[in-house]
Amino acid sequence: MPLIALTGGIASGKSTIADRLAELGAEVVDADRIVREVQAPGSEVLRAIARTFGDEVIAEDGSLDRAALGATVFADPDRLAQLNAIVHPAVRAESQRRFDAAFRADPDAVVVYDVPLLVEARVDDPWDEIVVAHAPEEVRLERLVGLRGMTPEEARRRIAAQVPDDRRLEIADVVIDTAGSIADTLAQTDALWDRLRAQGRGPDVGGAAYA
Repeated sequence: MPLIALTGGIASGKSTIADRLAELGAEVVDADRIVREVQAPGSEVLRAIARTFGDEVIAEDGSLDRAALGATVFADPDRLAQLNAIVHPAVRAESQRRFDAAFRADPDAVVVYDVPLLVEARVDDPWDEIVVAHAPEEVRLERLVGLRGMTPEEARRRIAAQVPDDRRLEIADVVIDTAGSIADTLAQTDALWDRLRAQGRGPDVGGAAYA
């Protein structure tokens, strides 16, 4: 069964789709969770971040101060690129390990990689399908301000730090429109799941390497 990349901009509703696919039976590999794990205290990734950005991005308990790091990188594309060069290789290796483990455990699994930075980091990997969660920028701005408590300026900076919507849309095999109700998003997700399951076993993904 297929390996699916699920992506979308910040506040696009991507997590709602991922959670629904997990409920339906997909094996969801969460890139953000892997990022947190590879940046754990004592990790080589965290040591590299400290060497590059300084001890001010390390909290008193030795963990990563995500707010301090975010304030540094999201306002500076060059600094963001430095961070990505540290983190992405470790995330790639760990996600690959999890893909392989999922297919070994169940060759008929539908594996979904929930990855915000697909365009930036892994768009050319051999995904069977790329699913993009999409809502217009103004809708996402409203969500960031109303639901996450960001200021409008901060919300715009966070959106601007990611690739434009058209870059994601042009690589999409499937677009799930998340601008409407949650019920509508879930209905589209259910239809995607039904189609994936109806396809039966797809290309020879069970032993494939997804670098």
